[in-house]
Amino acid sequence: MSNFKAVAEKIKSLENERRNLVLEIEELKKLADSKAKALESEVSMLREEVRSLRMILGPSENLEEADLKKKPLRR
Repeated sequence: MSNFKAVAEKIKSLENERRNLVLEIEELKKLADSKAKALESEVSMLREEVRSLRMILGPSENLEEADLKKKPLRR
């Protein structure tokens, strides 16, 4: 009979742990989603900044920048 009681307690303990883990997983999913949205917003702002800077610099500066990237810097 005590073996049955031990198994019942173990099941109860495991069910409680499972419930806690499911809650923790849900919170982590929300946190990951929030972080992904924040990064997506930041990337979008950075892309817009790149576009704006390219417009300000104009086409000739963009070509010079591309040439500089091709040539290695000498020290």
